[in-house]
Amino acid sequence: MELLRSNLSRVRIPEPTNRIYKQECCISFDSPKSEGGLFIDMNTFLAFSKECVIWNYEKTRNPVYLHIKQTKKSIPEDRPLKKPTRLAIGLDGGFDNNEPEYEETVSIVILPDFVSLPFPSVELPEKVRLAVDAILLADGAERKEQLASWIADKKQVSAFATNLQQIDDGVVIPRSGWKCCKCDKTDNLWLNLTDGMIFCGRKNWDGSGGNNHAVEHYKETNYPLAVKLGTITADLGAADVFSYPEDESVEDPLLAKHLAFFGIDFSSLQKTELTTAERELDQNTNFDWNRIQESGQEMEPLYGPGYTGLVNLGNSCYLASIMQVVFSTQSFCSRYYKNQNLKLAFETAPADPTLDLNMQLTKLGHGLLSGKYSIPAEEKADIARSTTPIKQEGIPPRMFKAVIAASHPEFSTMRQQDVLEFFLHFLDQVERANAVKPELDPVKSFKFGIEERLLCSSEKVAYNKRIDYILSLNIPLHEATNKEQLEAFLKLKAEKSLEGKEVRSGDEIVRPRVPLEACLATFSAPEEVQDFYSTALNAKTTALKTAGLTSFPDYLVLHMRKFIMEGWVPKKLDVYIDVPDVIDISHMRSNGLQAGEELLPEEVAGVRNVEPGKPSPNEDIVSQLAAMGFNYLHCQKAAINTANAGVEEAMTWLLSHMEDPDINDPIEHTSDQPFVDESKVDTLVSFGFSKEVARKALKASGGNIENATEWIFSHPDGSDLDMDATSSSPSCAADAGLPDGGGRYKLKGIVSHIGTSTHCGHYVAHVHKDGRWVIFNDDKVGASIDPPKDMGYLYFFERLNS
Repeated sequence: MELLRSNLSRVRIPEPTNRIYKQECCISFDSPKSEGGLFIDMNTFLAFSKECVIWNYEKTRNPVYLHIKQTKKSIPEDRPLKKPTRLAIGLDGGFDNNEPEYEETVSIVILPDFVSLPFPSVELPEKVRLAVDAILLADGAERKEQLASWIADKKQVSAFATNLQQIDDGVVIPRSGWKCCKCDKTDNLWLNLTDGMIFCGRKNWDGSGGNNHAVEHYKETNYPLAVKLGTITADLGAADVFSYPEDESVEDPLLAKHLAFFGIDFSSLQKTELTTAERELDQNTNFDWNRIQESGQEMEPLYGPGYTGLVNLGNSCYLASIMQVVFSTQSFCSRYYKNQNLKLAFETAPADPTLDLNMQLTKLGHGLLSGKYSIPAEEKADIARSTTPIKQEGIPPRMFKAVIAASHPEFSTMRQQDVLEFFLHFLDQVERANAVKPELDPVKSFKFGIEERLLCSSEKVAYNKRIDYILSLNIPLHEATNKEQLEAFLKLKAEKSLEGKEVRSGDEIVRPRVPLEACLATFSAPEEVQDFYSTALNAKTTALKTAGLTSFPDYLVLHMRKFIMEGWVPKKLDVYIDVPDVIDISHMRSNGLQAGEELLPEEVAGVRNVEPGKPSPNEDIVSQLAAMGFNYLHCQKAAINTANAGVEEAMTWLLSHMEDPDINDPIEHTSDQPFVDESKVDTLVSFGFSKEVARKALKASGGNIENATEWIFSHPDGSDLDMDATSSSPSCAADAGLPDGGGRYKLKGIVSHIGTSTHCGHYVAHVHKDGRWVIFNDDKVGASIDPPKDMGYLYFFERLNS
């Protein structure tokens, strides 16, 4: 005990705003259920496994830890299954899903000798007892962040909060023992902040919840705001306040005052109820997507290194599918697993490793590839009663999702996302994280150069270059190889429609089958550009545009443009793509300026001299919009007219200006070099950047220092601006440092999508490894029997060595 007392200065009592990690190690995926339990640093409130806690002690010298160990309780084999009395799982009276129960033990451990002191104990110093109680009572930071994401948008301040009229009828709310005023419900209770009446909440689809008495009271009285009892604690921001007229959860900045009106001392209350967001989160996470792809197939579950599933955090399948494919590549496997151990990553990480992308990628890489967590889950039902193969529990990518999504308003929510947008955002963040040591950057294995050749009627040419990470392909439905069967099916469908019937049998449905070769051909096919402004003719004319690749990446990612815009509504093409296991794109290489070709005059082709001051289009924004299928010139205009504010802003502008009569006119720009404020150059130089890079960044960002800094980190080689319209050599500075090789590729991975939109439905990954196809469906990993090669949204090809 004296050893503990001598280290009391290193013990802190957590405040309500402190983030407390107690579900998972910050460096590994160990939890309180793991063999060594979890050690919580009582100074930083970070959690560590038994293996990792000594690393934290060596780094911080914090010696006092709260040790939490959960041990599974034994369940009698002959325990009878309870008969359900309500349509629910895991709730009282619901279906018995045989979830294991755990017994939790807590102790104080002092490092480096792992001296253990029992808890609770009256001999412990009061400071330690208070700190432990606060840690055990608090919601873990992991769950808090997940709930904050699930809420999706920040709660808005209610318009009814400031001037809320409260009725003084002498109502005083007791500390406990609450009950609905109209029924016997004692949970899911809401306190109306106008008259202090307590009523039960809405009835859920499964019969759980309440009896709708709170909302009925609003309809009778129009008293607008109610707070959920049991969610009020010292941290008032976490309380669940609902506005009936606004029909959403809201923020009440005067909640303390409104509660005090009814005699409620919020500082002494402890949380006992789930908030609305928590309830939605639990319902969504329990949803089982197992029937989406390869359903009905008796697949062999796989375990071991490289066969670890990812737990669905609630609409996180887009993240899981991409990470499974990405970590099957040599570049990411080497960077974050083979050549990076966990201890070194932790030692070089900042004080809080949960906020460091390189640390969390190393943690994820080791979690996925080591095989440590790829073991069969403990049986949840008597094996004699079920023939279902035992699946694995998988690992929850909570901390990785929190850090990769921190800078993105959409990915930080719990809504479904476009896997392509996430992939591009992920590559951008990883590239920035490796900007200090670009030689370690695994993203370069996906980089390649694209060159466009413009031939105007003057017979002169221009070459435009850019760097990209994905090759986005249109799907030419007219190239379908099953036109006869398709016509017969459409005829049958029309006949049944006249009879008032529908084609219901899946075997009868025929979809167009388009060869991948035809999709690749659309990328290189000549395209007429109308109203092209020729600097040779000093007039508008027609030009012929062709495109090719200046380099072939280690990994070629093909994006199939299955989602097209019909008016204002995105529509998914119902089509199959016939994809061979091996492709050869050698014919798609662009060789730059050829002998006998004459370049257009110095001024950039398609650009006229007019008003100065408009920024150059941000290439990242333009590329992402172009990848969605929009015209490249239109994407440039959208970026310029929104001052490079972002993809969402540019898309909004684009959708509202698609019918503009001048949408196809050349971009108006000044022929003079954009003015660069030398004081801003000096500011960037003081950050450690060279003058040349600083000037390029300021030109590309319209003179804004913050945007210029962002540009530098997203273009660590500083070469993107060298991709001009008069480059005459395929090996110019724009292509420097890009991987290159032969044009033969083997299919490595597929990300397929089920649903009518990229923002709904489900994503699944298939990866070819160890000589067979493997399906990664969130936490379910198995040997694929029938990989959906013709249903891919993204295809990952690995270059074959000559």
